[in-house]
Amino acid sequence: MLDLKLVNASIFTLADAPSTAHSMGVLHGRIIGFDDDVLPLPARRTLDCAGAVVVPGFGDSHNHMAWFGQSLAELDLSGCRTLDELYDAVSRFAHDLPDDAWVVGSGYDDTVMGGHPHRSGLDRSAPGRPVWLKHRSGHMCTVNTEVLERAGILDGSAVSPEGGMIVRDPEGPTGLLEEQAQKLVTALVVPYAVTDLADAIGAASEVYASEGLTHVVEAGIGSGWIGRSPVELAAYVEARRRGLLKTRVQLMASSDVLHPMQSHSADGITFGLDLGIASGFGDDQIRLGAMKIFIDGSLIGRTAAVTEPFCDHGHGTGSFQLSLEELTRRIVDAHCSGWNVAAHAIGDSAVDVALDAFAAAQQKLPRAEARHRIEHAGMVRPDQISRFASLGITPVPQPHFLFEVGDTMAAAVGAEREAWVYRHKSFLDLGVRVPGSSDRPVASGAPLLGMQSMVTRRTSGGATLSPQERVDAGTALRAYTVDAAWTAGEEDRRGTLEPGKLADFVFLSAHPADVPVEEIGRIAVLATVLDGSCIFGHDYLNELQTTHNTVPSPFHLERQED
Repeated sequence: MLDLKLVNASIFTLADAPSTAHSMGVLHGRIIGFDDDVLPLPARRTLDCAGAVVVPGFGDSHNHMAWFGQSLAELDLSGCRTLDELYDAVSRFAHDLPDDAWVVGSGYDDTVMGGHPHRSGLDRSAPGRPVWLKHRSGHMCTVNTEVLERAGILDGSAVSPEGGMIVRDPEGPTGLLEEQAQKLVTALVVPYAVTDLADAIGAASEVYASEGLTHVVEAGIGSGWIGRSPVELAAYVEARRRGLLKTRVQLMASSDVLHPMQSHSADGITFGLDLGIASGFGDDQIRLGAMKIFIDGSLIGRTAAVTEPFCDHGHGTGSFQLSLEELTRRIVDAHCSGWNVAAHAIGDSAVDVALDAFAAAQQKLPRAEARHRIEHAGMVRPDQISRFASLGITPVPQPHFLFEVGDTMAAAVGAEREAWVYRHKSFLDLGVRVPGSSDRPVASGAPLLGMQSMVTRRTSGGATLSPQERVDAGTALRAYTVDAAWTAGEEDRRGTLEPGKLADFVFLSAHPADVPVEEIGRIAVLATVLDGSCIFGHDYLNELQTTHNTVPSPFHLERQED
C-alpha cells in the first residue's frame, strides 16, 4: 500500500524516461513509480490533482540561511533611497529597543543612496547605543562611534587587516569597514547562541518552503566574517531536533576552520576537520559540503579582484582576501585531503587564481570525482570559459543579481566587459553545468524569480545584459532542479522525479515554459512536499484529497510537528 498517490496531475519528471506522467506513487518518502505502475495500487491517501503542474523540488546552490533568518528580525534597509531615509529608519527602529540593545540593520545599497552612511549621522540617529548596518553585498558594513570604540578602532591604533579596509577620512574612521575588516565588529557579537541560530534557521526554512525550495546549500559556516558560530553545524542539528528545519541543507565549512591534520602517509589527509570529517559526511537532511574559501570581494562593492580597473569608484582593481600563496595552498591541500572546494571568485583576476589553483590541485593528485566550484564567477573572460570545461569546474552564478543590481554591475565594468558578467549559455555550450542559486539575503531568493532572470536577463532599469547569454525556460527549470542536485553531488537522490529517488516535489500553478517570460516569477507555488510530506500548502492539498485510508502511516501530508 502506497503512502501517497497523485492522480490526474501534469508531472514533469525532468528524467529521460518518462519525461511526463499523470500519476505518481510514494512510499516511505521515496518515489515508487508512475502511471500504470502505481494506478492499480491502493494508497493511504490519494490526491486528484485536477491537472496541476508537479515538478521536482527546487534547490538553491548558494545561499546564507542563518544570515537570512537573522535578517528577518533586523531593520530592513533595502527600501532606503537616500541617506536621510536610512538615518530616519535607524532613529525609528532605535526608539522601540531596550536601552542596551544594538541597532542592527541590513540590506542598504550605497549606489542607490549616493554613498555609505557616516558614523556621525548614525550617532545622531541613535545616540548612546551601538549601530551596525550591513551592506546588501555582505562584504561591507557601517558602524557608529560606539561600535568603533568597543572594537578599538577609533583611537587610531587599529590597522586594516589583510584582505580588509578600515575606511578613513580627514576626521578619522568613517565607520565603513570592508571585507575582512568586518571581523573587528563581528568579534563583538559572535558567537551567537545555538538556540538563537536554530530559530533563525527555522524562520528561513518557512520562507524557503513557501517558495518550493526543498534543498539549499549554505555557503559558509563556522568562522570568518561569514560564520555565525564555531559550532554552527550544531544549530542546524538543533533546528531539526525541534522540528524547525523543513529544508534539506548542505553546509560549506569555511576554510578558516580547517587545519593541518596528521594521518597515515597512505591516507594523504593533511588538511581538514578533526576525525577526518570531510565533504559528504551526514545524511539526506544535513550534509557537509565543500570547503568555502574567499578569494576576492564584491562586484557591486568594487572589491572584486579584476585585471583592469573598474570604470567608477576610484578606478581600483579590487583586492584579494588572502595572499595568493595562502589561497592556493588551502585549495590544493583541501583537494588532496578529499574535500570538494567552493572558491568565491567574482572578478576575472580572482577567477584566474581559482582556476590555476584547481589545475595545480588536480596535477598534484588527480581526482576525477571531485565537484569543485567557483562561486559567483561574476566576470569571466572568453579565454577562461574553456578552462572551466577542461578542468571540470562548475560556475555558480546568481541570475537574479541581473535584475536587482545589474545596472550597478554594468556601470562598474563598462560596456567592453559587460558581456563577461554572470554568463550562462556560454558555459552550457561547452557542456558545463550551471546550477541555480540566489546568494540570499544579498538578493531575493525565490527560484522562480531566478528562472525569469535566466530567461530575460533584464535589469530593474529595463536594460538587457548580454542577451546572448539567455536560456529558455526549460533550461532555467533544470538549473534549479537537475543541475543543482548534480552540483551538490546528490543527483542519485534528487533533482528529478524517478523511482527510488526522494519524494521532494512542488505543485505549481503553471509550468515556466507555458507563461510569458515576464510572468515566470509570478507563477504560484501551491504546495511543497519533502519526503512525501507537506511542508507548505496543507490547505491546497487537503482540497485535492479524494480518498483517505485509515491505515496508519509514518509518511503523511500533515507533518507530526505541525
